[in-house]
Amino acid sequence: MRRGLMDICTLLGVLALAGCAGTPEAPQQPAFYDNLARAEAQLNVNAAASLLSDYRQRNGLPRVEIDARLVEMAEAQAKAMAQRNQVTHDPGGRNFNRRLAASGFNARGAAENIGAGYHTLAEAFSGWRDSPSHNKNMLLSGATKIGIATAYAPNSKYKVFWALVLAEPDK
Repeated sequence: MRRGLMDICTLLGVLALAGCAGTPEAPQQPAFYDNLARAEAQLNVNAAASLLSDYRQRNGLPRVEIDARLVEMAEAQAKAMAQRNQVTHDPGGRNFNRRLAASGFNARGAAENIGAGYHTLAEAFSGWRDSPSHNKNMLLSGATKIGIATAYAPNSKYKVFWALVLAEPDK
């Protein structure tokens, strides 16, 4: 009887370990919750476009698509703010309209949201949505193109600087 009990216990132990080996990984969290306050972190631009598009559609506006020129513009803006450790639309004397013209994007209308200290896309989006002037930009009626970027600044109290450009192409 004692040997039979030991065999059952051994079998149960093996089965328990086998069950652990086959346990599926936990599902990944959505990209808009990714912590971007790390050197290796990268903003998921597609997730940002999807989040903004869904919000715009709920407000009766068209979806937005990523535009490479506007992404480059947003990247340069986020990096310039991170290097200066300053949240500004006018880094180094280049205001938004000058930067837009230099990007090569021919816009009928455009707007820019900037920010710092938001560590996730969800935080940045919520902060902009809750600010009347930033929300107005996100709901720019003719906008169909966007560029968005972050820059990590490890020595800054903000850690992450943000730039979002929304534009309506001039047809």
